[in-house]
Amino acid sequence: MKKIVLFILFFSCFSGFAQEDAWVYFKVKNNSQSYFENPLLMLSQRALDRRTKQNIILDSKDIPIDKSFISQIKTVSGITVMAQSKWLNALYVRGTQESINSLKALSIVDRVDFANKTLNSTARFATETKIKSISKVLETQIDFAYGSSANQIQMVNGDNLHQQNYTGSGKIIAVMDAGFPGVNTAQPFQRLIANNQILGGYDFVNKSADFYTGDSHGTMVLSCMGGYKEGSLIGTAPDASYYLFRTEDDSSENPVEESYWVEAAEKADSLGVDVINTSLGYFEFDKTSYNHTYAEMDGKTTFMTRGAEIAFSRGMIIVVSAGNEGETSNPYIGAPADGISVLTVGAVKSSKTVTSFSSIGPSFDGRIKPDVMAQGQAVVLSDESGVIGTANGTSFSSPITAGLVACLWQAFPDKTNQEIKDLIIKSADRYTVPNNQYGYGIPDFSLALSGGLGVKDFYKKDIFLYPNPANNLSTVSFSDNFDDGIFRVYSILGQKILEQTITRELPSISLKNLQAGMYIYTINWDGNVSSGKLIKQ
Repeated sequence: MKKIVLFILFFSCFSGFAQEDAWVYFKVKNNSQSYFENPLLMLSQRALDRRTKQNIILDSKDIPIDKSFISQIKTVSGITVMAQSKWLNALYVRGTQESINSLKALSIVDRVDFANKTLNSTARFATETKIKSISKVLETQIDFAYGSSANQIQMVNGDNLHQQNYTGSGKIIAVMDAGFPGVNTAQPFQRLIANNQILGGYDFVNKSADFYTGDSHGTMVLSCMGGYKEGSLIGTAPDASYYLFRTEDDSSENPVEESYWVEAAEKADSLGVDVINTSLGYFEFDKTSYNHTYAEMDGKTTFMTRGAEIAFSRGMIIVVSAGNEGETSNPYIGAPADGISVLTVGAVKSSKTVTSFSSIGPSFDGRIKPDVMAQGQAVVLSDESGVIGTANGTSFSSPITAGLVACLWQAFPDKTNQEIKDLIIKSADRYTVPNNQYGYGIPDFSLALSGGLGVKDFYKKDIFLYPNPANNLSTVSFSDNFDDGIFRVYSILGQKILEQTITRELPSISLKNLQAGMYIYTINWDGNVSSGKLIKQ
């Protein structure tokens, strides 16, 4: 058997027989008008509603590839169609160099871009690279038993969103990853299963409806958002719904995986998904001639990044891990983390200091990357057997953030994806002094919530109270020099009716015992006083 394998490897060295990969782009889209007149042929009603809310019109990118074009390509001898993208009007094919080159003669073909850059007469676009790592209005206060997962949520004040009943309900997250074994059986996912929060999925690698297979990396990623085991692990969006798409083939590194991802993103769009989490990145492949370069990390070159940008233009928020290459000779972000519209997440330790492995920016065209940071070292999560443990990687700082993106959007369902993204970035602790290790810093989802409620200059982190008006719970947000203080509530006649010590760790105020009406509040700290009106609903 070994001799046969060696012979095959030697035989494949001859370029005439070697298998190559390429993208084949078509010139036109046919039957556009019929699709525009019947949009439910290409998008679900939920997807159309998302577009309507954000004033996004249908365009030619939404039109499927002409089926006759695909058929023509499939009839060419030696060609295998691996993936397709309606957004980019392209197929990803595999075949001999000769057979792929023959496609250029077809009248329907606009151009062919080989993944192997040495075979392209003109470098148009780059090939992809991957970085793997395991590395309602408030009525009742929700108190989750976070257990050891508390720090990764409290670091970004996600617990304050949860306390105000923003737990991802009504939002849909698509998880693009390497596989999801154990999600249908392990205990930390049983709440998702029991509540029918797993809406479906697909294995684009094996072209199979069984998505509970593959590498368990996706299982661990999902647990950071949807995992639920009281006292041990609570995900950042425990009440969101999920689609699970396997786009990563963990047995190899090949540009086809970028095309699988774009295909999955198109499916997510059609299903009405709100947020995509991608704990994957691409830079180097098994064939070094396919590798990306740093120059291609410009937000517009690689196939996957272009797909991510189109996904954002359809109204979704794309959350991506920055990568784990910080200690290598090429420490920069990979694709699609270089995307202009992508929310790229780096990793910090529990102490909020950056990890050594977190990939850095800037993008090649000089933009700040990563965008924000979240805990990525000693992250508490579940494996495929349901064992709660810890792991490292930006693969996990990304879903921690993505889950809370969904929670924040739940609070402001009428805001656009760009508005939600802006609120998050402006809330980060280095917003005014970003750099290429921390980006804009660690987001504060409490501040983002207050910003969405219209608090003036919220990102400057002055002392204020939100939500206001409030029902049973309100939270104090404070400046960086705040350690602790005294919160007092007075009636309009000046009678003190509530007094509570507040700290950076415990900033929430219970208003359950207050009657509905208007009050005056004061916050005293370090000789300073802040005051205002409080409306109890």
